[in-house]
Amino acid sequence: MKIRTIEWKRGCIKLIDQTRLPGKLQYLYVRDLKVLWQAIKVLKVRGAPALGAAAALGVYLGIKDSRAKNFAQFKRDLERVVKYLASSRPTARNLFWGLERMCGAAVKNKDKSIGRIKELLFKEAKAVIEDDRRICRRIGYYGAKLFKSADNILTVCNAGILATIDYGTALGVIYRAKQEGKRLKVYACETRPLLQGARLTTWELKQSGIDVTLICDNMAGTLMKQGRIDRVIAGADRIAANGDTANKIGTYNLAVLSHYHKIPFYIAAPSSTFDLSIKSGQGIPIEQRNGREVSELFFKRPIAAKGIKIYNPAFDVTDAGLITAIITERGIIRPPYLRNIKRIISP
Repeated sequence: MKIRTIEWKRGCIKLIDQTRLPGKLQYLYVRDLKVLWQAIKVLKVRGAPALGAAAALGVYLGIKDSRAKNFAQFKRDLERVVKYLASSRPTARNLFWGLERMCGAAVKNKDKSIGRIKELLFKEAKAVIEDDRRICRRIGYYGAKLFKSADNILTVCNAGILATIDYGTALGVIYRAKQEGKRLKVYACETRPLLQGARLTTWELKQSGIDVTLICDNMAGTLMKQGRIDRVIAGADRIAANGDTANKIGTYNLAVLSHYHKIPFYIAAPSSTFDLSIKSGQGIPIEQRNGREVSELFFKRPIAAKGIKIYNPAFDVTDAGLITAIITERGIIRPPYLRNIKRIISP
């Protein structure tokens, strides 16, 4: 499927409005930083790698018209933009990684003219996008080695084309396996509360000619018991130094079920998703979202009693001990994670 989730086009950020899928493939053309912030907040653009690109392009969008006369003034403008974008969502490491990368590029070139710094930041933002395309294909290359033809794969949420630039992490592995001639059948969890598996994963897998079956989240254990799942693969929003992994709520459930049924459970993520400053999953910030995402059907029709109390975390944390391997663009990381993540990711 030849689409790009996010890119710079004709002086603005062009992105797929993922809240419109699967009913309509519609693009947003973002020229204002507040519009981008809102698009991130309400998940018009989502997925850890895609958020890294949104952050990078957002920084350029926010500073390209800066009237700063010197670097000190420009840095204040830059920091204001970065702080604002960072307040949109707390869990995805790639969002902050993109912001940090842009800040680093600015500081590295602080002795150049303001006009030249802007040019270099635009170049850096485009590099973030191109790096993601390359990195996801490397993840697919390594991950496909773990899959055999006729495997039945279970996945959760959306870690495909729509979560990256144009290929995917967890689903990128499946796309690569297909390219290698392996016949895979995919089961996609609907993924409450926003149904990103039902709305996004099934849409892009079907568009790409992958055999996909949608299941309710609470069916996974039954399928495993029946011997209908061979492997489970998911993406990640932040990975701690010890391998504990934050991903869409429900991922931990699948990891526990996989462990009980002795099914390999894989995480696929780029090195930019690792946060080595956090020792374990206990330090990963978990986003709490609007309860209406649970009590109403897409904010239009109530499906729960009015005034009911709602607990709606967007992510859960899967303990490293439940993860068979982590697939990255630098290779496959296996336990012991504390040692091997440091060895493979730190350089």
